[in-house]
Amino acid sequence: MAGNALLWYEAAMKTDHFKNITFQQMEALISLVEEGSFSLAARKMHITQPALTKNIRNAEDYLGAHLVNRSSTGISLTPEGKVIYDYVRRMIKLREEAKEKIGALGANTGGNIYIGASTIPATYILPRVLSALRGHHPDITMYIKTADSEDVMNMVLAGEVEMGIIGKCPSNKKLEARELWKDRLVLAVPKKHKWSKTKSVVMKELFAEPFIVREKGSATRDFMENYLKEEKSVNLSQLNICAELGSSEAIKEAIIAGLGVSILSIHAVERELAQGLLMEISIQGCRMERSFYLIYRHSFDFRAFHKTFINFLSNFPQNI
Repeated sequence: MAGNALLWYEAAMKTDHFKNITFQQMEALISLVEEGSFSLAARKMHITQPALTKNIRNAEDYLGAHLVNRSSTGISLTPEGKVIYDYVRRMIKLREEAKEKIGALGANTGGNIYIGASTIPATYILPRVLSALRGHHPDITMYIKTADSEDVMNMVLAGEVEMGIIGKCPSNKKLEARELWKDRLVLAVPKKHKWSKTKSVVMKELFAEPFIVREKGSATRDFMENYLKEEKSVNLSQLNICAELGSSEAIKEAIIAGLGVSILSIHAVERELAQGLLMEISIQGCRMERSFYLIYRHSFDFRAFHKTFINFLSNFPQNI
């Protein structure tokens, strides 16, 4: 018998009929063994007895060997049938496990989310968002990379992060953008500045004042530069730039130290304004407002916890 099984196995491998066996044929064999008769197995599978018999015969034809011994006393497996039965049981079990895991993915509200964020949302907004999110959805864990807006867009496109939050709407057609929150840029000066007792200044007064700018690639700088050029016909070169710094935190410290003034996000300076370390001065005829956007690839496969996070972001209150 062992020799016959080996010959059958070698012949089957040469003709490669294994690939023709279907799951229904496998399930027919399982049901037949478990129920002990063709009629009971057919009833369990909700098919006719001839259909079940045909499934068994087709499997035997593909394999080139009998799988089942039929007799008046019942059915039994041939050596070839025992080999197939053992493997089929494992395959059916793996299929059920895959079904359970896929179902769990759809129902699961928790998971890890990887985000790239530009400086303002990463530093001043997302910490509050994550604290609130933790209270409602402790099973969602965030991993955040901070970079300028251009780098965040590139990270999303390259798949280094799943989503991004930046201060400008991307022009790349491979990216989807959803508006999240508003932002307002304000002129910030130190508390003892000569303008501290005035409510507003005109643009020409700003030209002579030492001015600190963010680095190139910053969405804050891009927005300010475009606004001044398009709305006020003012080029950045007309400002008395005394320093270019790589973060809003560095600029705030430089302002407090008396190096110069700057235009920053209200989110970046609200604490210093409340503490009296900085003063907000209006520029007559200027109201610089923008939005922060959630970005992701068009083809991104959202899980349940991604949708939960996005809904939470969209409904998170922001006061500017």
